[in-house]
Amino acid sequence: MSDIIQDDPEMPEDGLNESAEPLRRAIGERYLTYALSTIMHRALPDARDGLKPVHRRILYAMSRLKLASSGGFLKSAKISGDTMGDFHPHGDAAIYDAMARLAQDFSVRYPLVDGQGNFGNIDGDNPAASRYTEARMTKVAEAMLEGLNEDSVDFRDNYDGRLTEPAVLPATFPNLLANGSSGIAVGMATNIPPHNIAELCDACLHLIKTPDARDETLLNYVPGPDFPTGGVIVEPRESILETYQTGRGAFRLRCKWEVEDLGRGTWQIVVTEIPYQVQKSKLIEKIAEAIQLKKIPILGDVRDESAEDIRLIIEPKSKNVDPDILMNALFKNSDLEIRFNLNMNVLIDGVTPKVCSLKEVLRAFLDHRRDVLQRRSTYRMGQIDKRLDVLKGYIIAFLNLDRVIEIIRNEDDPKAVMLAEDWGDGVYLNEPQAEAILNMRLRSLRRLEEMELKREHDELLEERKGLEELLADEGLQWGRISDQLKETKKTFGKAYDGGLRRTQFSEAVEVEDVPIEAMIEREPITVVCSEMGWVRAMSGHIALDKELKFKDGDGPRFMFHAETTDRLLVFGANGRFYTVPASSLPGGRGMGEPLRLMIDLPNDAEIVDFFIHQPDRKLLVASTAGDGFVVPESDVLAQTRTGKQVLNVRGDVTALTCKSIEGDSVACVGENRKVLIFGVDELPEMGRGKGVRLQKYKDGGLSDVRTFNREEGLTWLDPAGRTRTEIELDEWAGKRAGAGRMAPRGFPRDNKFT
Repeated sequence: MSDIIQDDPEMPEDGLNESAEPLRRAIGERYLTYALSTIMHRALPDARDGLKPVHRRILYAMSRLKLASSGGFLKSAKISGDTMGDFHPHGDAAIYDAMARLAQDFSVRYPLVDGQGNFGNIDGDNPAASRYTEARMTKVAEAMLEGLNEDSVDFRDNYDGRLTEPAVLPATFPNLLANGSSGIAVGMATNIPPHNIAELCDACLHLIKTPDARDETLLNYVPGPDFPTGGVIVEPRESILETYQTGRGAFRLRCKWEVEDLGRGTWQIVVTEIPYQVQKSKLIEKIAEAIQLKKIPILGDVRDESAEDIRLIIEPKSKNVDPDILMNALFKNSDLEIRFNLNMNVLIDGVTPKVCSLKEVLRAFLDHRRDVLQRRSTYRMGQIDKRLDVLKGYIIAFLNLDRVIEIIRNEDDPKAVMLAEDWGDGVYLNEPQAEAILNMRLRSLRRLEEMELKREHDELLEERKGLEELLADEGLQWGRISDQLKETKKTFGKAYDGGLRRTQFSEAVEVEDVPIEAMIEREPITVVCSEMGWVRAMSGHIALDKELKFKDGDGPRFMFHAETTDRLLVFGANGRFYTVPASSLPGGRGMGEPLRLMIDLPNDAEIVDFFIHQPDRKLLVASTAGDGFVVPESDVLAQTRTGKQVLNVRGDVTALTCKSIEGDSVACVGENRKVLIFGVDELPEMGRGKGVRLQKYKDGGLSDVRTFNREEGLTWLDPAGRTRTEIELDEWAGKRAGAGRMAPRGFPRDNKFT
């Protein structure tokens, strides 16, 4: 292997290393070749016609098959097969997928392919196999190919040199912005949204009149994308302007919805348009998942009533819910609102990748149209010159018709004789003229009238003069392009099927930050959590000593009365607090669900406490090492399921207890059965930390802690289950971090106050 990567290796005896080079250079050159191929021939569209090679080749293959928009359909398998065999030597499945997308009116703003059969749907279903579907070009595709046979663009050899293919299409239609494009190359990508053709034509016309037009002015003509699936853009105008100026940015796109009154105060939300590239089936699944996991407690149900049009029904949990608040919650938790990123990375002149502004892309299209106009005009002048030359020959033949007939009837090589013949005043026929006369049908002789020939001759001279003036005057050229753009706007604008703007603009409705809990119906529940962490909410306030069913080997641990509007706090042995809305708990039927599915509590962390959140309360948290502090309960609320770290623990130390502050004194008992009492004011109030030492131990750690009022005494349950109160506590009183003294006689053997 060392011989292979040397800079100048000798030829090995086995002859395997015929050409050696450094490994870094070999890999670098090959990867660069691959990267350039991906960028130029696969992923990025051409700024002139807005097409990638595969789409261009599909349309060219369809034009060769004469699949006009007014003609018949042809099997998709034939189209993809011809494209693959003649121009695009890749998988037929990839070619068919590309062609099918061009036929999907929910994917492409102005379809280039007219499909017959199952070409997929907005639910995300794939098209039928190519042998079952048929296709032909649309009028838009024909506009893309207009003038292709008039030397309007360059042609290049296909992959095997048998045929030629266009390097770019003439494109009288601004396809890049009208239909958009997306692709991922090597080290770069592109993502361009579709736009409205009438607005693009207006912007191009303004750019022709004012070449140095400002981006702000162009925004008056092209206010934003126009997606095939409609929707509502809620992006501010300033943001849209910056996006078009830089070629990079994003658009906030929402669904279109309305409130439908069902009578008696009830209502439902009807979604009629969903954001671009969002699959309806997956959207409904995500909303249904949010209902199941109770991420949006005020959301009742979702169902699909769509037929040909979109109709999604969203039902609130209660008629008291505000529709705007419900939709704002859905915008945050589903794809009813998306951000469509714009990255206008295109190939300038089919060679150089560049991130362009809106103005630069429009200018590239206009420059291409001018180049096509010049080439078509030059081609037409050449055709006129050829026809004029033939007409001169026809006139000579008409004036000498008898001699022409005589030569054709009597001579073995009439062409040579006609070329050598002097037709008067030193006039001779050239080879094309003689060929045209010989190829003329006999029945054409009756129409060979001198006046008719001269009329055609004069008309062609007039046309040629106009073309010469056009090629010599840049102003006339832009005038002709303006006329073409106006015709394009007329053809594909408002009168065209689907030509009206579909995507609307609006401002994002700023709803006051009303807690969702405020709209939840207030109902009594009994929260039950088992020793293994299975939680459920029983309807109503049932007796807390009622026997309930649990899984085998499991039993009750936490059971308390609450309401559906409450927020519950879970304190884990890892020192984190987790917040669980009471309304999100599963119902009382069955055994409930594991609490760990609702919060990200590690499997090795036990549940220390589970209780109702009271914002104005303070908590004492402590670890097994005997460290602790006071924390306001309002500071422990977590916004995410990952919880909020409050008590820092490390190694074998875990969170031990969480008690509400109820009194002026703190009582600690260690595993050594020593009790220490000190004032609550000796503990710091913190938001997070390890805390301070509560009690000092030689061996073991903290067993329990509680707060109480010194005047009322310290109570506990003795071994017989009787409540005992100790008033004289001076023997155990001391300063924080002291060792304490042995517990009073009759103190519980488990070293717990309760």
